[in-house]
Amino acid sequence: MRIGVFTALYQQFDFEEALDKAVAAGVSAVEIGVGGYPGSQHCRVDDLLAGAGERRAFLDAIQSRGLLLSALSVHNNPLHPDAAVARQADEDLRRAIRLAQGLGVPVVNGFSGLPAGAPGDTIPNWVTCPWPPEFLQMLDYQWNEVAVPYWRELEPYAAEHGVKIAFEMHPGMLVYNVETMLRLRAATGPALGCNFDPSHLWWNGVDAAAAVRALGEAIFHVHGKDCYVDPINVRVNGCNDHKPYDHILERAWTFRTIGYGHDAAVWKELLSALRLVGYDYVISIEHEDALMSNDEGLAKAIALLKEVVMVEQPGEMFWA
Repeated sequence: MRIGVFTALYQQFDFEEALDKAVAAGVSAVEIGVGGYPGSQHCRVDDLLAGAGERRAFLDAIQSRGLLLSALSVHNNPLHPDAAVARQADEDLRRAIRLAQGLGVPVVNGFSGLPAGAPGDTIPNWVTCPWPPEFLQMLDYQWNEVAVPYWRELEPYAAEHGVKIAFEMHPGMLVYNVETMLRLRAATGPALGCNFDPSHLWWNGVDAAAAVRALGEAIFHVHGKDCYVDPINVRVNGCNDHKPYDHILERAWTFRTIGYGHDAAVWKELLSALRLVGYDYVISIEHEDALMSNDEGLAKAIALLKEVVMVEQPGEMFWA
């Protein structure tokens, strides 16, 4: 496995400066945003789509520094009830897929998106329980009339371009846990899978290593991000929390640098589970720790990952 970084944390730097920062930090892979919420500060998508020379120069800047481009990321909502928003998200996603093919990148990371609760609604609606009964009607509409038809069309589009789409299982999206991830994959096809980010699962009470074993070959990419669950606040209000991220003292959970939510033993179990299911690609650090600077948070995450990541192939079981 390789340790990488999602370059969104270097938005204030230009493309090559961000690559230099990544090399100086000690990673060997980068994940780059190409639209949606992470933006495309480090990737001129239209220019790269337009010419092979531009793509070659882009890759040379990455590879000449000893880096691997692990994924392109375009986190947005192609299921949005606002037709203009959905159309832009769809266009960005399709452009990302074509660009990934042109760059030889195997995976595009993103979200499943979230529809409205019913035709005519104007904003997305995240349903988290089955009652009152109209919630089940909303879920039926979201899945069977919006999400499955859309992704059933996009899955072969990605497959035809030799690219896989990896959903981050994220709260506020239709795919937010193992069950919903596998449900959409089964309804569409094998080119849809997940960008496994344990931070969003931990605050929901999920055992990340168990989730890895359940997902298996559906894991296409992995984010390295931790989450601290505050036991005092959870005992009072539970885990669902819509307070702003900077209200850390009052929140039930907070994104943290690797090792500051779960210790090395938990990360060792998680990385071992990934190897057990055959994942041998990149752990891409996504820094979103409000208590640390970008440089310090990334450095501490790399230090712990270097302790737990297995980089050599298993040896022969001479004892068997």
